[in-house]
Amino acid sequence: MVKSVLFDLDGTLLDRDASVEQFIAGQYDRLIADLNHIPKTDYVTRFIELDCRGHVWKDKVYQALVAEFEIGGMSWQALLEDYETQFQFHCVPFPFLLEMLSVLKQQGYLLGIVSNGLGQFQNRSIQGLGIREYFDVILISEVEQIRKPESEIFHRAANRLGVTVQESVFIGDHPEVDILGAKSAKMKAIWKRSSHWLEAIEADAIIDNLNEIPSILEHFESAAA
Repeated sequence: MVKSVLFDLDGTLLDRDASVEQFIAGQYDRLIADLNHIPKTDYVTRFIELDCRGHVWKDKVYQALVAEFEIGGMSWQALLEDYETQFQFHCVPFPFLLEMLSVLKQQGYLLGIVSNGLGQFQNRSIQGLGIREYFDVILISEVEQIRKPESEIFHRAANRLGVTVQESVFIGDHPEVDILGAKSAKMKAIWKRSSHWLEAIEADAIIDNLNEIPSILEHFESAAA
């Protein structure tokens, strides 16, 4: 019986690509007095390239931007602070996010987030999406001092919910970090299809949209009966 549903954040609940594009365009507009010698499209495009889908932390990204574009009126530290405090106001959810979470709560599932990343930043993103109230537990790797795909962080989430890993389903977009990580922890795993990764063939189910989740959970329940 499935009692808990756990989610990755970036690329699963948060449309990070759209959020980054919206944020960096907004940052240019906010700070245009110091950035107006750079074409906006160049600033946005280069940030996205340097960010490498979040795999490069922003201190390095902004140091490179300041050097390459010869930004004299603003330090990389100030640009980084703007990112850390303002990104939350540009968080774009994937379609059907709130509707899906509402349905799962109504159906009685315990819900959690297990995310790699920095604690304060990820918490701000969750707040920016307006979804904190739906979740019974939130585990972020910096706070937990352990990262996906290590099994311990999945076990820890289940323990805090008072369920077993066999009673839990994990949903994420990364075939190794999310899907193989959850499977190695003995959870069922649903892959949210992403064009960034090769197909997660080990997943128990594959979705394109979040509103597919309730019916898949129902199928899991029927198969186990």
